[in-house]
Amino acid sequence: MDITTSDIRSVKLELLRSGPTHNQLLSPLTNYIALCGSDGPVTLNMPFEHRQLMMRLKRLKYPLDRDPATDEQRQAEIRDLGEAVGRIFGQVPALISELGNAGATNGTLVHLSLAMSAFELGLLPFEAAVAADGFPGAGSPMFLQMRTPISLTREIRRGRPLPIDWARPPRILFIFAAPAGLYVPAQAHLQALREAIEPWVKIKTDPKERIEEVKKMLTVVPNASLEQIRALSASTEFTHIHILAHGAPFKKSGDERYGLALCSESGDQADIVEGERLAIALTASDSVGNTRFRPTVVTLATCDSGNINSVLTPGGSIAHELNAAGIPWVIASQFPLWMKASAIAARVLYTGLLQGSDPRWVLYELRQRLRTDAPETHDWASIVAYSTIPADFDRQVHAFRDQQTQGKIDVMFDRMDELVCTITAQKHAPGASCDVAAEVERELTRLAAAIRAELQHWREEGRDKQSAQEQSCHLGLSAASEKRIGIAHTLIGAQQQANLAYRACHDFYKSAWRMDPCNHWLLTQYLSIVAILNRGDDGAGLQQLSDRYGSRWSAAFEMARWEAQNCSGRDKVYALSTLAELCLLNVVYHPQSADSAALKQQINDFCRQMLNEPMPDNFPILSTLRQFRRYLQDWDSPLWAGLAQTALGALEGDNLLTSGPTSAQAWRDARQAVNT
Repeated sequence: MDITTSDIRSVKLELLRSGPTHNQLLSPLTNYIALCGSDGPVTLNMPFEHRQLMMRLKRLKYPLDRDPATDEQRQAEIRDLGEAVGRIFGQVPALISELGNAGATNGTLVHLSLAMSAFELGLLPFEAAVAADGFPGAGSPMFLQMRTPISLTREIRRGRPLPIDWARPPRILFIFAAPAGLYVPAQAHLQALREAIEPWVKIKTDPKERIEEVKKMLTVVPNASLEQIRALSASTEFTHIHILAHGAPFKKSGDERYGLALCSESGDQADIVEGERLAIALTASDSVGNTRFRPTVVTLATCDSGNINSVLTPGGSIAHELNAAGIPWVIASQFPLWMKASAIAARVLYTGLLQGSDPRWVLYELRQRLRTDAPETHDWASIVAYSTIPADFDRQVHAFRDQQTQGKIDVMFDRMDELVCTITAQKHAPGASCDVAAEVERELTRLAAAIRAELQHWREEGRDKQSAQEQSCHLGLSAASEKRIGIAHTLIGAQQQANLAYRACHDFYKSAWRMDPCNHWLLTQYLSIVAILNRGDDGAGLQQLSDRYGSRWSAAFEMARWEAQNCSGRDKVYALSTLAELCLLNVVYHPQSADSAALKQQINDFCRQMLNEPMPDNFPILSTLRQFRRYLQDWDSPLWAGLAQTALGALEGDNLLTSGPTSAQAWRDARQAVNT
């Protein structure tokens, strides 16, 4: 099952009671109201006395002198508690029907969002629930069974939803602390994070350069103090924060709670940090109180980080406090976590999240992995997630997945560019080694195959759910990638592979344009690759191209001109770029009426208009420069050489980069971007 594109259906269960959120003990005499779906409210009673539940939860801790695999009392306790929680869910008839309806389609994940405000309910291990009769997978752990996959998250009831930008470029902060000689598996967690970010780290031969590329995505703070965390969070925008530390009890207002054992400023003592202090440190605010930086996801590899323990005074678990402070996703542990399981969790979570999988699917997969890879533990039931799901969350996840896919492809193309430079330099160097050149060519071939495999998977995943525009976008990116592969093979002299890439480029552009016939850019790129493949034709061949494609050229020109007249900003610049390129192609598709001087003037005018249009960045100009440089260098032809030179002169002669990076640096940055 492809967890990146499968459908997710949401079911919400709200548990309410009267009174404040704190200062209420669990009791079978307390009435709670359950709301689910369109059915009316149902009155629930919890089958636990508070003291009784606290004693049973203590039995779920791992004894230091006993092997977890042989601890039968603990194993029996987690099963018994799970059955009791399952019976609580079974008291809500609407939940049974909602789960059944949501999971009626094969391959669909059901997201059960549990909204509650009463602190005492946060003590219950809902994640350990065993499905009662009538529920999917009756008799099995409810959130492990595969008949109808269900992913459970907790939610804090709030007046308005939290703002969330899931598609931000990821940057991870890894914090670990081992005060007073306490051991934490920092190396295993660092290795898991390093492997997770690998596809997006630029490939460098020099180890020092490689480390610098890693630091752009991953920052590590060893033996961290709260002040270090606060200062770093205030100065740098992190999207994901992973904290590895021991959990430790502390006293607050006479009650015992759990906090993080961070390092003190002196470094030799432990500073037990509660959830409220940690939340303040992680959410940096400016002088007027507005939050500057807020992580999207915080993962806590910390024992009892999801454990409330005391309900007498205001304040919940660490995870609860972080989510209440505005951090959209917090994933923690409500019981002590086995060290082996914590490393597995880090690997599964960050591998899935960074590749663009929906976090609800990632949670479901995590529970299954913990059950299979750490079977002697109950850590699968310990994982607790507090989440915020905005109305457009599916769209945001989809956009992030596309962004990450393109990012992986960009990294491979960047390496391909470096290999091409190496091969061309080898060919011109006296006494160059043939073995080195052959090895570089083999790596280039492997990269091309990897890019094609990535694009094929991207095109095929969830195709039946994609709109025509989405499919055409994927096809267009595939075409642009084949074009770059063709250029690379041409530069190293592998013309046969280059021709195959250009032919694939032609087919992808043609399919993309047919999916989205009103897209002037796709039609122009299709006409461009047709002209490139036939640029060696004589007059009769060009006339055949004109007869066959001339009307399509005219249609593309009119669509681009209309957009240039009615849009502004980037859209207008891209339309003007298309018009300039169509003027160059005029010599192919309307050779009889092509006036070189008039076309040069038109190209110059369109390029000048591009430079005069205000934009937040120079990328549209840079991509246009690159395209015309290709016409001059990679697809050279006397038909358009003068026209391409005119475009380059108009765009390069206006010092367009005075307010940005240097021209060389900008070209290095732009070279990585796929021509879309």
